[in-house]
Amino acid sequence: MAEPRHAPPSALRRFLDSESSGGLVLMGAAALALVIANTPLNPAYQAVLHAHLGPLSVEEWINDGLMALFFLFVGMEIKREAIDGQLATWPRRALPGLAAAGGMLVPALVYLLINPAATAHGWAIPAATDIAFALGVLSLLGKRVPASLRVFLAALAIIDDLGAVAIIAVFYTGGLSVPDLAAAAAVIAILAAMNRLGVLKLWPYLILGAVLWVLMLRSGVHATLAGVFLALTIPLRHRVAAPDDEALSPLHRLEHHLAVPVGFVIVPIFGLANAGVPFLNLPAEALAAPVTIGVGLGLLIGKAVGVFTAATIAIRTGLADMPAHASRTQLFGTSLLCGIGFTMSLFVTLLAFPGDALLQAEAKIGILGGSFLSGLLGYALLRMAPRDFPATPSR
Repeated sequence: MAEPRHAPPSALRRFLDSESSGGLVLMGAAALALVIANTPLNPAYQAVLHAHLGPLSVEEWINDGLMALFFLFVGMEIKREAIDGQLATWPRRALPGLAAAGGMLVPALVYLLINPAATAHGWAIPAATDIAFALGVLSLLGKRVPASLRVFLAALAIIDDLGAVAIIAVFYTGGLSVPDLAAAAAVIAILAAMNRLGVLKLWPYLILGAVLWVLMLRSGVHATLAGVFLALTIPLRHRVAAPDDEALSPLHRLEHHLAVPVGFVIVPIFGLANAGVPFLNLPAEALAAPVTIGVGLGLLIGKAVGVFTAATIAIRTGLADMPAHASRTQLFGTSLLCGIGFTMSLFVTLLAFPGDALLQAEAKIGILGGSFLSGLLGYALLRMAPRDFPATPSR
């Protein structure tokens, strides 16, 4: 009897061995954007971003088009991990799920305490964790951190992304076009029917996904959410008696093809297009503006307190187990790393303050400052924390 065919590891699991590279590329892109924005190259930089290619500007193609592929990849990760990965059972979901909830609620409250009125619409900016950056920093610590904390952080970041997607859909949607929205719903229904009928070819899903993106762009719901809806309909079933190169499910194959472009091209391009803050042209008070402080403290303090407190409550009440071989100091250090909120935080900034360059700049300063301090302090604490787990025996 032939041995059963096992599903290959997801793109996320394979990427855990090289996420530091993706984080470094993103860090380099953000640094380059900051340099360009504060040199005589800034006018040319802005001109390129605002140049039109067809109906959209370069900046809009990046933020609405390329980022739809990012959301497609995130959606597939969420589905993959929820069905056969680290989030496949409720016990596995309990600790990262509750920690993610605390890590979204407390930063939002910190922001609203500082921005209770005119700028309150930016409350969700510090609510998300950047998985590439956070896991990248954690990977730099090597075997000083138990594998259970890597799994915890990855699962938390995935749930965090799901929460951010829900927030964007509910709170950052503009005026709706009912006909386009109805047409988009019809396309989603067709995609779901194709899944149910066992259509395993990728190209029909991708063609309808492109149609869905156009309809979402015109409907008033943010176009990038088309990537999430498409991801949820792509089959995770395997071919029976298929050649090895065709045995992967459509979702596995698309994950595999998108992992490198998303991590090393799309997200860095997004960072390059949106991280450029012209500090030299900003008024000095922007550094201490309520939005800057609210976002910065939301990431640095709100994330760490929210994640660690929720995780501690879950562990002490018996709802979840402590990550294996991890100390509370290491858990708090990992909670600090959750304050690295780059990609999704920048994205929410554009939705929270559309067309307001000053408020966007203030939020970006808070994101950069809060993320840098969270990463630095988290790394330092984890570096100093004693190891509470045995070293891997040599083979």
